[in-house]
Amino acid sequence: MKKYNVGIIGYGWVASAHIPAINATSQAQVTAVFSSRQLDEAEVSAKHGGNIRCYTKLEEMLADPNIHAVSVCSYPYQHTQQVIEAAKAGKHIIAEKPLALSWKDCLAMKRAVDAAGVKTCVCFECRYSSQFLATKSVLDQGLLGELHYGEIDYYHGIGPWYGQFRWNIRKDAGGSALLTAGCHALDALLLCMGTDVVEVTSYDTKSRSKVFKPYEYTTTSVTILKFKSGCVGKCAAVVDCFQPYYFHTHLVGSHGSLLDNKFHSQKLGGLNKSAWSNLSMKMLDSGDVSDHPYTTQFQAFFDALDRGKRMPLTSLDDALKTHEIIFAADKSAATGKTVKL
Repeated sequence: MKKYNVGIIGYGWVASAHIPAINATSQAQVTAVFSSRQLDEAEVSAKHGGNIRCYTKLEEMLADPNIHAVSVCSYPYQHTQQVIEAAKAGKHIIAEKPLALSWKDCLAMKRAVDAAGVKTCVCFECRYSSQFLATKSVLDQGLLGELHYGEIDYYHGIGPWYGQFRWNIRKDAGGSALLTAGCHALDALLLCMGTDVVEVTSYDTKSRSKVFKPYEYTTTSVTILKFKSGCVGKCAAVVDCFQPYYFHTHLVGSHGSLLDNKFHSQKLGGLNKSAWSNLSMKMLDSGDVSDHPYTTQFQAFFDALDRGKRMPLTSLDDALKTHEIIFAADKSAATGKTVKL
């Protein structure tokens, strides 16, 4: 048996990726699942390996002293209460994005987590992707110099052909283009440019295609960020497009630029100024949870638990910075006014 027993909250599409990723870490295994549906324990255990106990009452699973952590894989509108209950039960928490559908609920989560002293991991797993581990390495080694502009955009058509469409179309479930999915791009932009955002301006619109008509909210937005340092950034969130998944990245600095998996740097002599140099990395090219770098992220989480330290890169506090800016952007789009932070 491994060191940490993990309970899954919500047995849906996301859980199908969390369970194998948790089991693939060196210290943790899934030993319990909570679902509103009655599940067959033998079937679930056989599917995922090990001995998994299934619950239909969350409080019963949280009361089990042998559960050390939980992974919240439920609908976004359920996250707040479930995270708060898990924290009060003393469980360490992995939580899917978005954390919640309001800033007020995000702060309620933080109060509960801080009071309980539990450790957290929020699924902004793109920070642990090959693409952004390599991108951040380029930045940290100073190859681009000091950034003054960056744009990271999220293009992913979430239509009827996609599993989450049935609930994602609801305002009280998806929230906004930025909150439901574009948050990954905004979070990556903050990873690269810092979190000292002082001003946010956002505009939104919606496709005229009948395919995306069921959405109760605008499904395309573009957000401009002004940083305390004077830098500016841009993040487009487009979930009503017909095109391959694309995580557009363009960073511009005092000594070079990076475009997706290519870069140019004045700090490297002998480079052809009219051609990009290629970076060998796996690009973010799919919205399917089975392709997400959860294992790398969860391994870092359990390593942090071993050390009694805060999760690097994607703790609750890190994620709250991103969510604060998301809610400011959505407020700007709704009011037509710039929002100062």
